[in-house]
Amino acid sequence: MVDAVVRARQVAEQYLALSLPRRWSHVEAVAAKAEGLRALVGDDAAILHAAAWLHDIGYAVEIADTGFHSLDGARWLLRQGFGRRLAGLVAHHSCASYEAHERGLGAVLAAEFPLEESSASDALWYADMTTGPDGQDLTTKERLAEIRERYGPDHLVTGFWRKAEAALVEAVRRTQDRMVAQPM
Repeated sequence: MVDAVVRARQVAEQYLALSLPRRWSHVEAVAAKAEGLRALVGDDAAILHAAAWLHDIGYAVEIADTGFHSLDGARWLLRQGFGRRLAGLVAHHSCASYEAHERGLGAVLAAEFPLEESSASDALWYADMTTGPDGQDLTTKERLAEIRERYGPDHLVTGFWRKAEAALVEAVRRTQDRMVAQPM
């Protein structure tokens, strides 16, 4: 699986670094944070790290299809030979099922990629939702405020976060509890 992490980083860099440099800064920081959470997920450390590198790959112009980056990225990863579990973590990262429902893709996402509830998925959500768009460390509250400000009050993304916030905060809390229980 270590080779998968190297490949994940290379693919993310290829598709994001030049065309979406701000997104790339975010992804680099999310991956670094996920690597720091390895002790919390045991044998899932490599898949967490690979998912962190690839969680936003669906934003790449060459990959985007439906406009829903989580689903687009996960589908593309499967076509590229990445594993189903990795694609599923990408498909559902950071409360993506809420956004899928807002976009009319909830049933499609659920049918194609089962939702994983694990320490690895929680850690991915934590790493993503405590990292700002330029790679800066933020609290979850700050991150959600930044998203709302960036998209504006009437945007679909802002709307889905209103519904998803409690689930996201709970996943982040579970990871924080694991961090306290297992100091790193």
